[in-house]
Parts: sequence; structure tokens; C-alpha cells
Amino acid sequence: MKGIMVMGTASDVGKTMICTALCRLLSDEGMRVAPFKSQNMSRFSAKTEDGEEMSRAQFLHAEAARTKPVIEMNPILLKPVDNRKADVRFFGEAFDAVDGMEYRTQFFERSIKAIRTSLDRLAETFDVLVIEGAGSPAEVNLNDREIVNMRVADMADVPVLLVADIDRGGAIASIVGTLQLLAPEHRARVKGIIINKFHGDAALFQEGVDFIESYTGIRVVGVIPHKMNHGIEEEDADRPASEAPAGTDVYDAWAAHVKAHLDWPFVLGLVER
Repeated sequence: MKGIMVMGTASDVGKTMICTALCRLLSDEGMRVAPFKSQNMSRFSAKTEDGEEMSRAQFLHAEAARTKPVIEMNPILLKPVDNRKADVRFFGEAFDAVDGMEYRTQFFERSIKAIRTSLDRLAETFDVLVIEGAGSPAEVNLNDREIVNMRVADMADVPVLLVADIDRGGAIASIVGTLQLLAPEHRARVKGIIINKFHGDAALFQEGVDFIESYTGIRVVGVIPHKMNHGIEEEDADRPASEAPAGTDVYDAWAAHVKAHLDWPFVLGLVER
């Protein structure tokens, strides 16, 4: 199955919104697009037509892709109940709240099976996957039982776009550090870098782009300016959602914004490889 995966140098760098744009842009190309996030830690959820609870982010990605949300798009949902424990849901089935160590110990094999099952089912109906990672793939202390970043990229066998948030500062260091900490076979999956949330004239960052490309050997495929209110709740930051302007098709608007600042033919070529 064709596809692409979006990972970040950290949480809250804009992975979800980049995936939203890619879902709509690939749908515009006439493809049957399925969003996918193997595991999502989120307070926000929505229910499928079958009454199964999934992450609201992947639910909205499905809308952006012009397709019906199904539970396989987010088979594992963790809903925080305090700063240490979360309720666990597999394919909408609820389990008791557990802490992080219990979850890693008890649910790893079940998680791998759920991911494989979901990928197989989605491949029966869709042409292409847009996969979202979580946090950073360079969290080496978690890699032995990681189930949402490079292990998923390997299972789906897809190329990766790495997103960095320049608004918070340190974007170049976060890109270089992330790539240095990846295993060689995983670094080779990273085919493009996106600089997100840029303020001002992007031409002023050209030297930064040149350095990133020369130092890493990986192409910077877009410098995306900071953009509009989008009305989607933040999963990785505790701040209120702000409404999109009245009458705005959020998916079309965000897709147009990203496409205008992205090397779309190059990204499309990665998907269609």
C-alpha cells in the first residue's frame, strides 16, 4: 500500500495539521485516502457510525480525506485520567486505567497485533495511507516498545516527512539531533523535512535551509508560515481551541496554505513511489 508518514522533532510541532492538509491534497488527486495513527493519547474523541470511540484528530483527518471514519484509522486510544494513568481502548473496547509502565508491559503484543490488523484492513479499501506519528522518534528510552513512530513506518513500509516547529526556537538543532539519534535504517526513511510555523519572510531563512540540506543530505520540502485559527482542539498542549472564520472550509483552506509553501510534486512523488 502506498503512503507517507509525518513525524515530528517534538510534540506540538504541527504533525496533525500537516496530516490534515495531506489527506485533503491526496483526495484532490483522486486517491482513496485513509488516515492512520496507531496509538493516540488524547482527551478528545469521536464515535464512528458503529459507535466505536476513536481519536478526534483521526476522525477529522477522515473528513479531510472525504471518507468515512472507521476504527482501524486509530485502533488504540489512551484517554488520560490523571498525570500518570490513562484509560485504554483497543478498537473501541475499554480497559481499566493503567500507568505507563503497566501499559508497556501488558499491552505491547496486543498493540502490535492491532496495528497489523488495522493496516491489513485499510489496505483492502484504500489506495494510500497518511500516517501520523507521536512525540518524537528520537525518544531512545522508549524505542524498545515504541508502537507509534518508526516501528509503524517499518510495518507500513512508507517514507517519512520530519516536521520541526521554528516558532519555539532551536529548529535546526532539533532536526539534526533527531536524525543523529535514529538508527541508520530509520534515518534513511526520512525523505523530506518541513519547517513549520514560520513568522516573517521565508527568504530570510534560506541560509538555514541550505545548512540543513548540506548537513543532513535531506531535502527541505517546505517552510510553512504560521497560519489561521483552525478550530481543532490541541492534543499536546493545554490551550483552548479558537474558531475558524465563519464560512471557511477548514480542510480546503489549510490544504491550500500548505500546498502553497510545499514542494507538492516532490511529496506526491514520495507517495506514488
